[in-house]
Amino acid sequence: MPNLEKFTPQKTKDGSFTFFSPEFNETFHSHYGAKQESLFKFAVPTQLATLAKKGTVQLLDVCYGLGYNTAAALQTIWEANPSCHVEIIGLELNPVVPQAAITHHLFDSWNYDCPDILTQIAFEHQIQTDHLQAKLLIGDARSSILQVHQSGFQADAIFLDPFSPPRCPQLWTVEFIQKIAQCLHQNGSLATYSCAAAVRTALLSAGLIIGSTSPVGRRTPGTIAAHPPTDANSTQPSLPRISPAEAEHLLTRAAIPYRDPYLSDSAEIILKRRQQEVQSSVLESTSQWRKRWKR
Repeated sequence: MPNLEKFTPQKTKDGSFTFFSPEFNETFHSHYGAKQESLFKFAVPTQLATLAKKGTVQLLDVCYGLGYNTAAALQTIWEANPSCHVEIIGLELNPVVPQAAITHHLFDSWNYDCPDILTQIAFEHQIQTDHLQAKLLIGDARSSILQVHQSGFQADAIFLDPFSPPRCPQLWTVEFIQKIAQCLHQNGSLATYSCAAAVRTALLSAGLIIGSTSPVGRRTPGTIAAHPPTDANSTQPSLPRISPAEAEHLLTRAAIPYRDPYLSDSAEIILKRRQQEVQSSVLESTSQWRKRWKR
């Protein structure tokens, strides 16, 4: 049985539950609504309902956590096309988290009809059915992503959902995001809740283009990213544009990205490295940017 003492369900405003992480000193979801966040930060922006119509969808869920993002994805896909075949790879550091979500019956509040699937993923780390092939890779995502890339997996949708950059900088670095981008299909898209300038710079450094997604439970938007279209006949959906203020934010010190050259440094080292780069930068300060845009 998982160690449930570390994870006590906390109810969010939409009736679904989340956990608080003592390790990262943050909740896994916003208090606005854990289920709503999974749907509108991840499943909807990556247009899974549309992708489902082609009959197969490949999904990479970075920081699987409680399993909510995968659950929202399967619900969205199979509502659009019940016969769609889905292949999922999830990356998760702590196997206790998805197990605790199952043990606490957190999906009961979802009216979710596939708890057996999520139970098998949480406890056996893999499942194969007529319409689903999924596996959960346990360990440091910086190592797991290399395994995913070496397998040739090309995701139609990637969910990037670590704890916040100040708490978990190692999964927001230029180098890690470059590895993620290599696992994204040419016509696929990547969604994350973060609009941090440092994160967006890392996405751009990986050769992706970016757009903003609608705010969910907070006033700031999320981010959607994709490969640039290769030709006029590309089937890749167009991305919503970022605002002028957001574009200028990418020219400030806030946009200096996190770096982890060998994908092995501690959070403390990564934070210190960026702090030193920020302090020596001649870019505009974030406070000046906020003053100009009245933020």
